[in-house]
Parts: sequence; structure tokens; C-alpha cells
Amino acid sequence: MANNKNWHTVCHKQDLITDAGICALVNQDEQVAIFFINNEQVYSIANWDPIGRANVLSRGITGDEQGEVFVASPLYKQRYSLTSGHCLDDDAITVRHYPTRIENEQVQILA
Repeated sequence: MANNKNWHTVCHKQDLITDAGICALVNQDEQVAIFFINNEQVYSIANWDPIGRANVLSRGITGDEQGEVFVASPLYKQRYSLTSGHCLDDDAITVRHYPTRIENEQVQILA
């Protein structure tokens, strides 16, 4: 089976906000929340909060619990791992995680 994923340039590195999220549209219909943690590592997960049922995760508050970097939903405060998309408060819930990189000052997402 062929891999249909491609790297998509979504913004410039200078558009990122340290320890906060921004939202980008990928593949014309996927909202992705992008986080720039400690001014060095970039992560991306789906912007859709499955509990709050809204595209809001990019507006969440970032944190770190025992080495696990997460974003807390601004609606009901569930925490989602930025490295895997798993909900730290409910093992049954996961949001999509996107490999993300910075190449030549461009933020790219594999989607």
C-alpha cells in the first residue's frame, strides 16, 4: 500500500509563539494545532477536542508533567500529549498526532 503522506509547509518559524499554540489548515480541511515548546521543539496534534467537540486545542495551555509535554484543552481541561496525542486524563481518548519539523525556517507537517 502506498504512503500518501507529504510534508506540507504551513508557516514560518517566526510565526510560532513560544510555549503556546497556533492553528494551521492542512490538506484543505484538517485543522492542526502547532506548539513551539521552550523555543526549540515543535509539535503538532489535531485541533479538534473530542470531549469539548470543538476546534480549540491550539488555544490550550501547555505544560509538562514528569517529562510529558502536553496541552490542556481550554474547554474541559483534559490534557493531550504533544508527542503522541493520547489523553493523559482518559486512556480511551486520542487525537491525531502529526510529525512536524522545521526546515530552512519553514514549519512543515507530515499529513
